Amino acid sequence: MNLQQTIAAVRPIDGESVEAARRRFSQIAIPLGSLGLLEDAVLQLAGVRRTARPAIDKRAAVVFCADNGVVARGVTQCGQEITAVVAENMGRGASTVCLMAKKIGMDVFPVDIGVARDVAGEKIVRRKIRYGTADMTQGPAMTREEAVRAVETGIALAEARADEGYELLCAGEMGIGNTTTSAAVAAALLGVPAEAVTGRGAGLSSDGLRRKIDAVRTALSVNLPDKDDPIGVLAKVGGLDIAGMAGLYLGGAARGLPVVLDGVIACAAALLAARLCPAARDYMLASHRSAEPAGRLLLDALGMQPFLAAGMRLGEGTGAVAAVALLDLALAAYNGMPSFDEIGMEAYTPLV
Repeated sequence: MNLQQTIAAVRPIDGESVEAARRRFSQIAIPLGSLGLLEDAVLQLAGVRRTARPAIDKRAAVVFCADNGVVARGVTQCGQEITAVVAENMGRGASTVCLMAKKIGMDVFPVDIGVARDVAGEKIVRRKIRYGTADMTQGPAMTREEAVRAVETGIALAEARADEGYELLCAGEMGIGNTTTSAAVAAALLGVPAEAVTGRGAGLSSDGLRRKIDAVRTALSVNLPDKDDPIGVLAKVGGLDIAGMAGLYLGGAARGLPVVLDGVIACAAALLAARLCPAARDYMLASHRSAEPAGRLLLDALGMQPFLAAGMRLGEGTGAVAAVALLDLALAAYNGMPSFDEIGMEAYTPLV
């Protein structure tokens, strides 16, 4: 489906399934509400999957790899060539997200959506829109048509995973310079200054942070993105990885799949997706709060509270994978615990 067809296909989650899951929680032999945010997540999974007994046994992380022209402004500690190196490691199953995902039985699909050179590896999904974006401090990062194509690439990948029987998706990213682009997207969508959303990323010095803030500020003043035009924001100051992630969130929602967010870059993509299609927000689960300053602001704008506050800032979808492990534990209790009647115990009652 194209972008507009996908947006039109997103339905509200099923309230009856949510209530059925809530009733089950009230009947199993645990204190009321004792799983906290994990209990809320199970209820949400029930609504998304339209059943009181949701399953997430077959799951995938789709990792979008792309380069960003803004690295020319000295906003990163390492060079652009690292994007391709890590992407190729993913193709061999040797990156952090691959190792974590393997531990919990999750498949990983690395996607070249915009790496600055061609990458080797049979397992890499090749969907290159262009060889990296332009320097957003000099003009738009990409054309509007390229931004739409990148979003629709993410949609198509979500549809492919749904056709293969996957029950839950995570989106990850790999792209040197993408905490700069995500800061610019966050600033544009939230209407806040560059310094409020720009952090040190992968270990910038104080001088590097000043250059990064200046790059975000310059990109915003040069391009004048309109917060009411999400595709325009994406084209002017975004990245191809952010676009692909936003598309995966929309495509997952259209196909009735829960999508687990990662850190600040994923949350910037999620806010773009939610601005394009507000109903898609209910298909998203927040995994962790990024150490980047935009992390909390983006989660607040999405109205989400994550499971984890572990100071993670690795990317690749690693925080989302960690959250899926917690969802497994919550579902184990939800599906496996006996009822109060079965153990001969009086049920807990709500206190006022």
